Amino acid sequence: MESFSGIKGRRRVSTKSKKNVNSRSWEWSTVVVRMTAAAAAKVVDELVPHPVKEQLPGVDFCVNSNPSWAEAIVLGFQHYLVMLGTTVIIPTVIVPYMGGGNVEKAQVIQTLLFVSGLNTLLQTWFGTRLPVVIGGSFRFIIPSLYVAFAHRYFFYLNPYLVSLLTSYSKVHKNNEGDTRCSHGCVHSTYVAWFFGNLENCCESDNGCRFLSPLSSVPLVALVGLGLYEQGFPLLAECVEIGLPELIILILFSHYIPHIWSSKRPIYDRFAVLLSVGIVWAYAALLTVSGAYRNRPLNTQLSCRVDRSGLVRGSSWISIPYPIQWGPPSLHVGEVFVMLAAAFVAMIESTGAFIAASRYGSATHIPASVHSRGIGWLGVGMFLDGLFGTGSGSTVSVENVGLLALTRVGSRRVIQISAAFMLFFSVFGKFGAVVASIPLPIVGALYCVLFALMSSASLGLLQYCNLNSFRTKFIIGFSFFMGLSVPRYFSDYVITSGHAPVHTHSVWFNKMVLVIFTSPAAVAGIVAYFLDLTLARKHGSTRRDSGRHWWSKFKYFDKDPRSAEFYSLPYGLSKYFPSH
Repeated sequence: MESFSGIKGRRRVSTKSKKNVNSRSWEWSTVVVRMTAAAAAKVVDELVPHPVKEQLPGVDFCVNSNPSWAEAIVLGFQHYLVMLGTTVIIPTVIVPYMGGGNVEKAQVIQTLLFVSGLNTLLQTWFGTRLPVVIGGSFRFIIPSLYVAFAHRYFFYLNPYLVSLLTSYSKVHKNNEGDTRCSHGCVHSTYVAWFFGNLENCCESDNGCRFLSPLSSVPLVALVGLGLYEQGFPLLAECVEIGLPELIILILFSHYIPHIWSSKRPIYDRFAVLLSVGIVWAYAALLTVSGAYRNRPLNTQLSCRVDRSGLVRGSSWISIPYPIQWGPPSLHVGEVFVMLAAAFVAMIESTGAFIAASRYGSATHIPASVHSRGIGWLGVGMFLDGLFGTGSGSTVSVENVGLLALTRVGSRRVIQISAAFMLFFSVFGKFGAVVASIPLPIVGALYCVLFALMSSASLGLLQYCNLNSFRTKFIIGFSFFMGLSVPRYFSDYVITSGHAPVHTHSVWFNKMVLVIFTSPAAVAGIVAYFLDLTLARKHGSTRRDSGRHWWSKFKYFDKDPRSAEFYSLPYGLSKYFPSH
């Protein structure tokens, strides 16, 4: 019994030891498996690329979602503040060449602001319905000056001849600037009305159906990068206020939110308002203290806060009205030059629409919706000519960049900004105070906003095969030509006084100059042509260009999300369906 019990006890001990050994081996195997899984997960994280996102993540408010009314109003005013830069720069350039002074410049700014508000509301209601601001375009400066310098208007631009006439006919001196500027403005913009209908006829949605992610990359990128001359060169006109604005804007929008965390994103969402307010007050302090008293005139015009002349030149209440500059007249050559500018504005707006759809966290814009937006852009051209803005309409590039900066792509915010445009265009004195922000501050804003606009193109590369040499050639060649060709045309005009295309037809020369001085137009046309013709029948071309990702957006009904973002309001989609 003892031996049996001893054996039994020993057996018990040996059984426990076996259990301990088994448990230890199981624990070790578990640890090994976990380590192997962690190592495998680490390898997977390193090797697997980021997934393709048809809608941009990280956006706080998409196209259909809205922030609170108080926040939406502040954000709307911020969008209004950003679009003022282009609204002020264009009349500042063209009005003096048309013979106008501060009064006429203020009138043109108010008119452009009023029409921009109308066009923005029309585009967000009945156009693409994307959160885009419709404002003036730099591409219409050359056509406007071409019309203003026409021989038949030489009398209005020659002060000596005007003085001779006024000495005999006793025309009041205050009407001279109005007369000269009115002829320049009315004849430079009434030719744009023709494009309102022609754009709908010529720009069908078939062209957009062939647009691929690959051909869209250079187009979207050069819409922002092509305006680099309005960035740091404008900032450098007064470094003492432009550079602080750039630094403070980057600090508020990108650094401070990561250093001081808060429940609500205040610093990055309202970075433009905060930085502009601080630097504007700093510029006013420098002006009052006499820091620019002995500086050159150009420095004073750029740095001082009291040299714009808009507050003195604007009226308290002024409602822009159609045909305010006089009866319209059309000349064939000027029509073609203006049509070239409108064609360029259409191409640039296409890239801006694509970027706005990304930053609004919407799906890719369907071809029929894009055609609808271009049609309403043509209506905006008609309104520009009818009211006499001295320019044409396009999507505001800087406001698309502001969508990325604030991460708010709400349509309601843009509509509120349009209400601010209409209000300040009527009550001119109040609008002139805001519009008198020194342009170097605006240039600092452009350095960030144009960069964000162009960076939207990088998100389109996720659809393309970047290992394809065809892809590399199309992107690289389009980028290079989009930067090189406009530079050549601009330098040629400066050195020789005329465009490289120098025929007996002046309007044809200007038309070619307008098209080929636009980086976005050149890059977009080159990329579009190469993508359609280069190795078109090859089996992998469709996938390399990313067309298989956008095939569902060729037609409106192929993706149910299209109706969520792009359907017309008030049940109008039943009467005006998209295809």
